[in-house]
Amino acid sequence: MRTDYCGALRSADIDREVTLCGWVDRRRDHGGVIFIDLRDRDGIAQVVFDPDAAEHFELADRVRSEYVLKVTGRVRARAPEAVNPNMVTGEIEVYGLQLEILNSAETPPFQLDEHTAVGEDVRLKYRYLDLRRNEMQHNLRFRSKITNAIRNYLDDEGFLDIETPILTRATPEGARDYLVPSRTHGGKFFALPQSPQLFKQLLMVSGFDRYYQIAKCFRDEDLRADRQPEFTQIDIETAFLDENAIMSITENMIRKLFKELKGIELGEFPRMPFSEAMAKFGSDKPDLRIPLELVDIKDLMTEVDFKVFSGPANDPKGRVTALKVPGGNDKLTRKQIDDYTKFVGIYGAKGLAYIKVNDKSDLEGGLQSPIVKFLPNDVRGAILERLNAENGDLIFFGADKGKVVSEALGALRCKLGEDLDLFVAEWAPLWVVDFPMFEENDDGSVTALHHPFTAPSCSPQELEANPLEALSRAYDMVLNGTELGGGSIRIHNQDMQQTVFRALGIEAEEQREKFGFLLDALKYGAPPHGGLAFGLDRLVMLMTDSESIRDVIAFPKTQSAACVMTDAPGAVDAKQLRELSIRLRQKEEQVG
Repeated sequence: MRTDYCGALRSADIDREVTLCGWVDRRRDHGGVIFIDLRDRDGIAQVVFDPDAAEHFELADRVRSEYVLKVTGRVRARAPEAVNPNMVTGEIEVYGLQLEILNSAETPPFQLDEHTAVGEDVRLKYRYLDLRRNEMQHNLRFRSKITNAIRNYLDDEGFLDIETPILTRATPEGARDYLVPSRTHGGKFFALPQSPQLFKQLLMVSGFDRYYQIAKCFRDEDLRADRQPEFTQIDIETAFLDENAIMSITENMIRKLFKELKGIELGEFPRMPFSEAMAKFGSDKPDLRIPLELVDIKDLMTEVDFKVFSGPANDPKGRVTALKVPGGNDKLTRKQIDDYTKFVGIYGAKGLAYIKVNDKSDLEGGLQSPIVKFLPNDVRGAILERLNAENGDLIFFGADKGKVVSEALGALRCKLGEDLDLFVAEWAPLWVVDFPMFEENDDGSVTALHHPFTAPSCSPQELEANPLEALSRAYDMVLNGTELGGGSIRIHNQDMQQTVFRALGIEAEEQREKFGFLLDALKYGAPPHGGLAFGLDRLVMLMTDSESIRDVIAFPKTQSAACVMTDAPGAVDAKQLRELSIRLRQKEEQVG
């Protein structure tokens, strides 16, 4: 129906007759001449109708916002004073010769321009309209370019695109499964995959030594700005490559994406051990654009009378840490400090102690803080020396269980970076490596930090002797404080797999029940293998500078995991439930 897209017209098209199709972005009547901004996925072209084409001028006078039109006209240059430098089509316009109204439209519930200030709930309810906006059109077009570039890169590297099942069995991967009842096997359930983890390992056993898939994954977990119940992974697995080779291939892929699609050279991807990331930044996905670091002062606090500090200092699982804000005395008000105290409370911190360094040479009167009186002069001096504190600096403190301090001050560090605009770079990539194999639960048991098929970097004997000291062959790619992707070398040796299961307390019966098909496959010549999965939605969110992954997914769910457009999830009639061998509990039964 069309010869060109609206946004593709340029000065080189002057004097061409073109046919355009699209939606009315704006209509203006200027003294008997009607201007219509016609919009399609490529952009906007200005179409002009005057009374010389009486029939079509009359039609143009009837059109309103979001009407669907077909326009035939001749491209001409705009008058010099009418050139719009803010539009790619701003030097030309189309003189309308014919107009056909393909469909009318009711007035939209919100304006579809870049200044839309409507709430997200309304945008999601009318998502098909929201997607017409320039921002959303750009985001989804850019997403398409990313997936196309990824496929081309991995195809060139010899990877095969292989699909894995959506209906599978439940396996423990850290989040709740979405379950699907089986009609033909009453009382039994499929699970939607949290990731293709087990199947991609089976593909390595099958001899497909380079696999990838842009895969849908499903996790029933609490949501936030960068999470969705259904999301998309760039899933990659290889055999006969070690972690260095896998990291090199995937790092080059991300470099190529940024270079080709954004013209950005990402530079070096430094490698940082997990222990260093947690010690300096309180996070396993540190934002290296922010030049603030946590400094441990636990050893300085063991003898002080201030129990808030000395308690955690003498607790093997405690942590006492300081965070210096250079020039913070002048940058932060008392109200802001109080607000930061509330902020760290979100992460379990009971408070936020601080010291203002007014005169570091005067340990008696040069330090301003409610806690100074509890600290001897030698401790005050040691703190200032360890932090290289200068006059005008503000020092925050965290003292509690190690996890609480790391999460609270790590989050505070990022918030300070944003609030005070402390960023020293636009992009800061890195690899976080040498993760612990296990983490300890409150009851003394251990769980796998990643999953039970991650290979440790030690022998089975060393793992059995000191499971909490063991490191894994896992690696995460981090960009600007966001984990883009994570992966590991997998266990392909039965003895090592059994050692890991023993450390996790997974008995033989449970092994067979949950992982039997994989354990059977490992008996038949499983090769050394490993892989990595990127979060496509997070990657697109970063590359488009969007605030939420909901802005880069065509039809996302809300933060309560609902679709307000289709009103899903919804009720199912009794007949369907009977066919699935399901009976709903009555509300009074649930209460009882």
